[in-house]
Amino acid sequence: MNETVTGAENGGLSREQLTELRESLAELRTEIETRFSVRRDGRESGRVRPDLLSRGLRAGLDKLGVSGAYSGLRRMLSAYSTDQRSLEVDEFGLDPFYLERARVLLDFLYDRWWRVKVAGAENLPAEGRVLFVANRSGVLPYDGLMIAHAVERSHPSHQRPRFLAADWIGTLPFSQPLLARLGGVRACPENAERLLRGGHWVVTFPEGQKGALKPFRERYRLQRFARGGFVSLALRLDATIVPVGVVGAEEVHPVLFHPTLPRRLLGFPLPVTPTFPLAGPLGLVPLPSQWRIRFGQPLRADDLMRGRANDALYVNQVRDEIRNTIQSLLEEEVHRRSSVFRS
Repeated sequence: MNETVTGAENGGLSREQLTELRESLAELRTEIETRFSVRRDGRESGRVRPDLLSRGLRAGLDKLGVSGAYSGLRRMLSAYSTDQRSLEVDEFGLDPFYLERARVLLDFLYDRWWRVKVAGAENLPAEGRVLFVANRSGVLPYDGLMIAHAVERSHPSHQRPRFLAADWIGTLPFSQPLLARLGGVRACPENAERLLRGGHWVVTFPEGQKGALKPFRERYRLQRFARGGFVSLALRLDATIVPVGVVGAEEVHPVLFHPTLPRRLLGFPLPVTPTFPLAGPLGLVPLPSQWRIRFGQPLRADDLMRGRANDALYVNQVRDEIRNTIQSLLEEEVHRRSSVFRS
């Protein structure tokens, strides 16, 4: 009988098994170092092959008799596990089955945690292509989720807009698949046009990253809008522009500052807030601020306006007018809110 470390009844290993496991892992390490070695000039001599690493680690786990646990953990961490995904995912990744399951959480955030109050719902168009233009507020795209939720619950058609999310948000762990399944789409003119042509309503944030990462002392002061691409797009596609002001999202994760070094190392910004990273993972929990979402008067393009979609001067003029409208909506709603954290 082989001696075991903890006893076979408890899943222990014999000395022979331990020796064999060490040899297997040593072979794996040698293989990895051979394939992925780095030249002296600092350039990589090969590209990492995740399949090799996965096979090697799984072989080692099989020797421990825990391959079942490994498979279970892999399924649990997989954002796209097949038992959690419907067969009706659209070309942008929206999963109606997953969205329906997440509705309980979204309703809780909307009704109880942030206590969202909506004004101007009567300004929502009855039909046609619609482009919502909103201020970017908060590091994570909670604003896009709540705007989409507000429109779906306020409009008779229960149309749920798709919201555009910046590229860097997709680099955060698990964020890209989760956002896609909830209706988020990578922000670029091509995707916005495809969505509008496909009959979807779209939420865009022309401030971009400048708005998401602005310090708390500058809250609700709109940053400079990007080039008026959303204006020319709306004019070309005969889409109605609806300005939106969102108050409350900037208190969810108040940005104190964002150091540049972590951004260079990680490839995405890592802003410092009163709770993150000081409180660790708990610092990612959004604060229960009180939200107000205000829909302004829609801008419908007439024949004359549509003919000026390629007029840069006119497009920039309309862009600035929309920016001023959203700034006015924000100032009005900030004054109407009696408290940051109380309704």
